[in-house]
Amino acid sequence: MRLHSENIKPPRALWVPFELGRPLGVPNDAEFQHKVIASAFALLERDAGPVLEDFPEDVPGGTPSEDEFELAGQVCPIDLPPPVSGDSDILQALEAEIGRLAPWYEMAVNERGRTTVGVSKVEIPDAARFVVGMAQEKAPEIPRGDLERGPCLKVCSEDLKAFYSEAISAQPGMSTSLAVENWLWNKTVLGKVLWQLRDAGLESDDEFTRYHAQRSLVPDRQIHLHEENPCVFESFSLQRK
Repeated sequence: MRLHSENIKPPRALWVPFELGRPLGVPNDAEFQHKVIASAFALLERDAGPVLEDFPEDVPGGTPSEDEFELAGQVCPIDLPPPVSGDSDILQALEAEIGRLAPWYEMAVNERGRTTVGVSKVEIPDAARFVVGMAQEKAPEIPRGDLERGPCLKVCSEDLKAFYSEAISAQPGMSTSLAVENWLWNKTVLGKVLWQLRDAGLESDDEFTRYHAQRSLVPDRQIHLHEENPCVFESFSLQRK
């Protein structure tokens, strides 16, 4: 954040107007990324510091569209997945959703030559069953014998989020992380399960599980959006109970 740089006063700092976590702009745009890097290195040519300069350009294509920011605005109705009822229904719906996304995930991996899925060392369908069981407070069998329940839950949920994010980013119109994030947390069965998992985790007796629910399961931005937009939150919570 610019305020931090102003207070810390590092010898050289380049402030960029990009979203948090993307200091070079958007992925897969080498020309633009090199321009950002060159601007940062140019600060080393200054005779004295501290130097704090603004990068003069926004990401190619500008800021996210109104559709991508609909949750941050005042648009209440969201096209959410149909509500499911019953423990078996939500698992079946999640498995079906994963099946529909699998070809897109494979396409994304083939195009990029890499994936961030795999930290759990658990197959995606098995991770899904474990996470659903935990969300429903059923104490399911842990799919990895070398991990405790809390740490296994964390890595399984991270793999599911990565699988979804990589799959949807292969589709047209999902060029920003905000668009992907809004889709995952508010328009998918997995999003419903993870919100439910957070509710259960906050009440857990296990310290690790409770900390995971509080600090790392759901992005702070999504929590704040739901808190700031009660009509969105209430509409969604009806479907995730």
